[in-house]
Amino acid sequence: MKIAIASDHRGIAVKKRILKQLAEMGLEGVDLGPAAQESVDYPDYAAKVANAIVHHEVDRGILICGSGIGMSIAANRFAGVRAALCHDEFNAEICRRHNDANIMCLSADLLTEQLVSRMVDIWVKTQFEGGRHSRRLEKLEEYASKAAAK
Repeated sequence: MKIAIASDHRGIAVKKRILKQLAEMGLEGVDLGPAAQESVDYPDYAAKVANAIVHHEVDRGILICGSGIGMSIAANRFAGVRAALCHDEFNAEICRRHNDANIMCLSADLLTEQLVSRMVDIWVKTQFEGGRHSRRLEKLEEYASKAAAK
């Protein structure tokens, strides 16, 4: 599995730890920046990961900012992206199982290293259930198409 990961300046340390964890899990982590601690605008990095998802360059993505909220909002602006803000193991599992989330958004400021590690492990390993959940995702795509057509 190939996973794109990016952050804003506040999430660089978390991003580096997750990249190491992905490598230890035998997965390919693609670092889409930033490389330095200077202040950056989170939408620019959310767009990089979202575009990688939309263009099928990666299987999934992880975004990190101070709260995770900005990255979640920015990533969900892209058609075909289902970015979920996760704060615990339950969110990490259910967003994959029921929502087929292809991007997990995390807070750099509110989560412990151990919790982030467990969440990444769960999120990567959890499969989408399909069934009634597929019908719901199809409706979301239908609504997005109708909104774009107006």
